[in-house]
Amino acid sequence: MTQLTQPNAHRSARSHPSNNGRPVTLGVIVGNRGFFPKHLCVTGREQMLATLKELGINVVIVPEADTSHGAVESLTESRICADLFKAHRDSIDGILVTLPNFGDERAVANTIRFSGLDVPVLVHAFKDVTTEMSIAFRRDSFCGKMSACNNLRQYGIRYSLTSEHTMDPSSPEFKQDLSDFAAVCRVVKSIKGARFGQIGARPAAFNTVRYSEKLLERSGISVETLDLSELLGWIRPMTESDVIVKTKLEEIRAYTETSRIPEDRLLMQAKLAVAIDRFVNQHELDATAIQCWTALQEFYGVVPCTCMSMMSNNLMASACEADVAGVLSMFALQQAALKPAALLDWNNNFGDDPNKGVVFHCSNLPKAFFADHQMDYQEIIAGSVGKENTYGTIVGRVAAGPFSYARVTTDDLQGRIRAYVGEAHFTEDTLKTFGGYGVFQVNNLQKLLQYICNEGFEHHVAATRANVAGILKEAFEKYLDWEVYHHA
Repeated sequence: MTQLTQPNAHRSARSHPSNNGRPVTLGVIVGNRGFFPKHLCVTGREQMLATLKELGINVVIVPEADTSHGAVESLTESRICADLFKAHRDSIDGILVTLPNFGDERAVANTIRFSGLDVPVLVHAFKDVTTEMSIAFRRDSFCGKMSACNNLRQYGIRYSLTSEHTMDPSSPEFKQDLSDFAAVCRVVKSIKGARFGQIGARPAAFNTVRYSEKLLERSGISVETLDLSELLGWIRPMTESDVIVKTKLEEIRAYTETSRIPEDRLLMQAKLAVAIDRFVNQHELDATAIQCWTALQEFYGVVPCTCMSMMSNNLMASACEADVAGVLSMFALQQAALKPAALLDWNNNFGDDPNKGVVFHCSNLPKAFFADHQMDYQEIIAGSVGKENTYGTIVGRVAAGPFSYARVTTDDLQGRIRAYVGEAHFTEDTLKTFGGYGVFQVNNLQKLLQYICNEGFEHHVAATRANVAGILKEAFEKYLDWEVYHHA
């Protein structure tokens, strides 16, 4: 009794809900009210399914034969649709309510309530055509959407709205709305069930990256920990002749320019990457946060930046300085954009321009961020641990272009998770420095900086090269119950 389309195969073999890039699946409810034209349900359903197929979104919907015109109006039809959704609860990421006519608000609300699904809901209504307002063609979806939303609110069901009250499913504007909603669904489902790995302790000097594991768990996020000594113990028996090590070494050489790096340090980087992969695979992790200084340099002899850069570039976010809340910020941006995310410092002013600044890290930025890049050594800590022990950074200038930023923090004092999000631009302003760096421009930057400091946010911020701030705000605030500031 299911119409389930699968336009794409999963990019990953893992079955975890936070698979990067897997097609989103929506349960679709077509609303109907009997004394409005039923033929509009048939044509409206067809139009909506065509748009969903075009966007590559999987669909769970009752066949036309199972209810009147494949729509939902009565209590019985609500239960039929709800039972279908229950049968596919593990695959449904969100629900789309579409109203080709006024629709029955009780049937819509009952379907969602009976299904037991706690997923994002998007409410859509068709436009009326002013030249077709006779009894045979008038929709009144404009009005029906208000009734549907009223009932959802009464039932305590959270929902999202389209950018215009009524919309043509084939319009570019609605397609963008639907794509954004799919991203919201992806973010919410990925976070509810995310598994992060923390390797090592936070740097002793950085109280700023402390976080509440318990608050994360309340939102469905698990954290697995690994002591650095255990990681180094896994590395000890590895040899350069091990196939898995040789393969990883070739991956590193293919990833970036390595001519400045001693061969023994490249081999050490490959072994480290193999050990991290072991931890990730053992615990089915979605992202990692790593103690990157200075124990690894003092007791092993490299920085882990290249390993982390490669993971982030492959949509396996990895944050430095054991910043678990930071990698959550990266992970959310990555899920929204399906592009690599980086963790940066809001680091310097840029001259006297109040809306420009410098972002920086040592760096482990994914290579997708750079205009150019190469492997080098970590200049900041080389003076204390020796240059020979700090090879493995990925350095270069961040390429110009738009980006979104986000920071999630666990507020232990108030027992809640808070975040800020926004959009900005990497510029082409001249700057000569080291590490991974770029000049950025943010509208009303001083207001943002005041907010960050007044609210006690960390100096780390996550970024991705796409405009997805609104998606994160909707996901965080409406469906995860996090407090969100959207800077504009």
